[in-house]
Amino acid sequence: MSQDLSETPRRPAPLPSTAAIVVAAGKGLRAGQPLPKQFARWRGKPVLRHSVEALSSAGAAPILVVVPQGAETIAADALAGIPGVQFTNGGETRQESVRLGLEVLVASEPDLVLVHDAARPILPSAVIERLLDALLEKPGAIPVLPVADSLAHAEHADGLEVMGAPARREDLRRVQTPQAFRFPEILAAHRAWEGPTTAGDDAQVAQAAGLQIVLVEGDEALHKLTYASDFASTAPPIRVGTGYDVHRLEAGEELWLCGVRIDHTHGLSGHSDADVAIHALVDAMLGAVGRGDIGQHFPPSDPQWKGAASDRFLAHAGKLVAEAGYALGNADVTIICEAPKIGPHRDGMRARLAEILSVDPSLISVKATTTEKLGFTGRSEGIACQAAVSLIRL
Repeated sequence: MSQDLSETPRRPAPLPSTAAIVVAAGKGLRAGQPLPKQFARWRGKPVLRHSVEALSSAGAAPILVVVPQGAETIAADALAGIPGVQFTNGGETRQESVRLGLEVLVASEPDLVLVHDAARPILPSAVIERLLDALLEKPGAIPVLPVADSLAHAEHADGLEVMGAPARREDLRRVQTPQAFRFPEILAAHRAWEGPTTAGDDAQVAQAAGLQIVLVEGDEALHKLTYASDFASTAPPIRVGTGYDVHRLEAGEELWLCGVRIDHTHGLSGHSDADVAIHALVDAMLGAVGRGDIGQHFPPSDPQWKGAASDRFLAHAGKLVAEAGYALGNADVTIICEAPKIGPHRDGMRARLAEILSVDPSLISVKATTTEKLGFTGRSEGIACQAAVSLIRL
């Protein structure tokens, strides 16, 4: 029997491949660091690593890092463990460094490319999404922010700098990176560049080649580290947080506590695996860095978290703690229930929590108590947990 081709399902179009260039070839002398600023530590890790991790998480591959001659080893150490990272040496100017990076990427034949300055460590995923979405319509896109202050042109008179004509801030934007382009077009634009010795950014190179550049919303978090004051921490040396959570015990549910499955007559009911101990610990860590609570990050109304393992929530909290420039000082978890007995599982619980957070088990305490048969926990209707953490500034 012949096949009706009209009913043959159509394959979805493949997603465009996206590479990234991270420009880290400058000297960064104004930052006042013993190393070029892109390799200096900021919020617990090298400046360069922050944005490369973000690009990797967004699916960029390969990620080509343009570094100064002789800095390959320190760059490789700074980015150890991140997949898909390559290195090449930069040129005398930023524009030349990007062009050299684009030439290296020719062998990978990406559809799109993101060009980012290493000195902008915090790279929100939402900005990347807006940029790539804009490339569906135009060959280039850049993130921008409005100008809040009044502006004026500077003029010179009698050896002084004086106020000239006002400038309309409504017509101006602050330009950030990453800047996104269709790869063939930006490569051709850089090869054809005949402007000044260097371009201010890649969008200027693209515009000079006749490419139209879309402006998308940037983010204040994309602040560029420039001066020594940008590395000076005003954060407190120690922060603390507390968390508390309750879940109902029900027949037919699995019982998970501190990431460990426990055989018991009843389990905890909830949208995820209802690990009440991890939920309390996550809230304590989020509270310590001022990042809200578990419900804001993993809302119960979102079906993707139905039945989810709570270790994902704890790993996310640990990542936010590190991004804030802190490390775990200690965590103290108290489980409140009549049954099951926690003692036989205590060491396994400590080890599992430490594994999720990539810390030594000595920093984790797990203990239990009862309410002497009083209240909902005393009647074995549910399990409660409270947690306290201290964080140490890196």
